[in-house]
Amino acid sequence: MGWFGGLFSSDMAIDLGTANTLVYVKGRGIILNEPSVVAYHVKDGKKQVLAVGEDAKLMLGRTPGSIEAIRPMRDGVIADFDVAEEMIKHFIRKVHKRTTFTKPKVIVCVPHGATPVEKRAIRQSVLSAGARRAGLIAEPIAAAIGAGMPITDPTGSMVVDIGGGTTEVAVLSLGDIVYARSVRVGGDRMDEAIISYLRRNQNLLVGEATAERIKTSIGTARMPDDGRGASMLIRGRDLLNGVPKEIEINQAQIAEALAEPVQQICEAVMIALEATPPDLAADIVDRGVMLTGGGALLGDLDLALREQTGLSISIAEQSLNCVALGTGKALEYEKQLRHVIDYDS
Repeated sequence: MGWFGGLFSSDMAIDLGTANTLVYVKGRGIILNEPSVVAYHVKDGKKQVLAVGEDAKLMLGRTPGSIEAIRPMRDGVIADFDVAEEMIKHFIRKVHKRTTFTKPKVIVCVPHGATPVEKRAIRQSVLSAGARRAGLIAEPIAAAIGAGMPITDPTGSMVVDIGGGTTEVAVLSLGDIVYARSVRVGGDRMDEAIISYLRRNQNLLVGEATAERIKTSIGTARMPDDGRGASMLIRGRDLLNGVPKEIEINQAQIAEALAEPVQQICEAVMIALEATPPDLAADIVDRGVMLTGGGALLGDLDLALREQTGLSISIAEQSLNCVALGTGKALEYEKQLRHVIDYDS
């Protein structure tokens, strides 16, 4: 039945992110981009899925006791197996309108630092969600392909992919990884840093959704020149007397809050540069470093990295979609990129 199911299905590439999941369908491009959130209802010890994606994200932090909204991916790998499987099933179904015969071939990207157990978990979820075959591709390679870097040339390219859960720093040459390092710092860690900063310095408790909004609207990686920068109003709970209140915060405060995660990202880049063979390092000086992923959109992050490393830093055009586009290209040009896709284990 395997090949028969293959007749009707369009193969797909999935970027299973900690924050968002993107699905790329062969020949059609990216046709689904939703938050990796699942809301379920616990009834008699059984989980019934209520909502997945956008609808479930609205429920995060706002659910009654009987409903739970969780993010099944943590640090780029699966934290809750059953829920992740339901989520993948839902996304595959959403992309495939007709479900009877379809058994697509799926390529998923995994962080470079994922352990064999974590990789097997991802592969098993995809297979039991109805895939015919499941291939895995390393995230830095996918990000570099998606950013349009010439990874198959015998020159060094450096890519820094800052996702929701992990930051992947990799040096690539001849279509494979020369050196890669995965640090578990990403968008989530930045949100946590903002929450704890506001809690310490302003005695205000805010939720993850608010922290993310602060980060995307006025987040910055270095101190603004005028020492204040733009400001915005945020609402949360006052910890001193327990009532909700609204305060104004500015970019300088957020830059201070984000100093630690940004520093960790800079350090990962520095360590990777130290471990790079000299000839490839020469190429990187020539070419510069490519930033991809949602974290690359943090204000002035490229400038902060430039100050630390002295290299030219560029941000990929569609940085949020890079990994999905690259995984999709690996699906389209499977023959040429055969060596980077891992189908068995």
